[in-house]
Amino acid sequence: MTKLPKIVNVASVPQRSPFRYPGGKTWLVPYVRAWLASKTKFDFFIESFAGGGIVGLTVGFEELATSVVMVELDEDVAAVWHTIFGDDAKWLAERITSFDLTIENINAELEKRTPIRQKAFNTILRNRTCHGGIMAPGVGLIKYGEKGKGIKSRWYAGTLANRILDIADIRSRFKFHETDGIEFSAEHAADKKAAFFIDPPYTAGGKGKRAGRRLYKHNELDHDRLFEVAKTIAGDFLMTYDNDAEVILMAKKAGFDTALVPMKNTHHTEMVELLIGKDLTWAREAMKEKQKPNQALLF
Repeated sequence: MTKLPKIVNVASVPQRSPFRYPGGKTWLVPYVRAWLASKTKFDFFIESFAGGGIVGLTVGFEELATSVVMVELDEDVAAVWHTIFGDDAKWLAERITSFDLTIENINAELEKRTPIRQKAFNTILRNRTCHGGIMAPGVGLIKYGEKGKGIKSRWYAGTLANRILDIADIRSRFKFHETDGIEFSAEHAADKKAAFFIDPPYTAGGKGKRAGRRLYKHNELDHDRLFEVAKTIAGDFLMTYDNDAEVILMAKKAGFDTALVPMKNTHHTEMVELLIGKDLTWAREAMKEKQKPNQALLF
């Protein structure tokens, strides 16, 4: 049985995504490995709200499932995945490495709207030069940044290009769909050979990811519908949410298992994240030796 540290060091997880994503799930990767290792290998791994795609990318690179399906509704983020999984990954990588990153050039570039590969470059550009990696309307460019580097503090051109080309090299393992994650999940829920990773970038409840309203373009979700769809999944699923009492109640009413796992946010503050699934015994087994009796986080 896989044993996991109390808090995952994200530096130990290979960085696959070209995105710097608010609420990214790099820290969750070891848990996803433990989950899939506890099951017979699935034919399809479906990431219903792909975003930066770190989980789906990891599954693809490490061949933890036969095929990975990534789903994303946001047209700007989708443009990046269309480009990387399509015929223009090399163009995108070269555009990144050759771009002279100045405020004037950024503003001029963002005026361009087409074709899709241009939209993909614009999305990466905004993601890497806007405050906190936030791409919602109205967010400004980084002013101070890491070590006072300003807009260049998150622009690792060579690294980004290499990540894009590495993904393109194994693109045959992936399929991408620009559509609604809930409805796509509903359409494929009956497939017993499919595992779903469901990480909506906004939560239900009174305290949850209200920040989603300022972080994401698509920040409204029918959570009741999502849970109803999850109940119909014939294979397996792993869902993540903020730790919120209303969400826990929704999960319990649906008959799902829940667990709280420790993590650190982007400000290195220790927090807990809620996992929801059919049976999270694998999570308890993976972590039980790491928790002191008075610090138990799983229930």
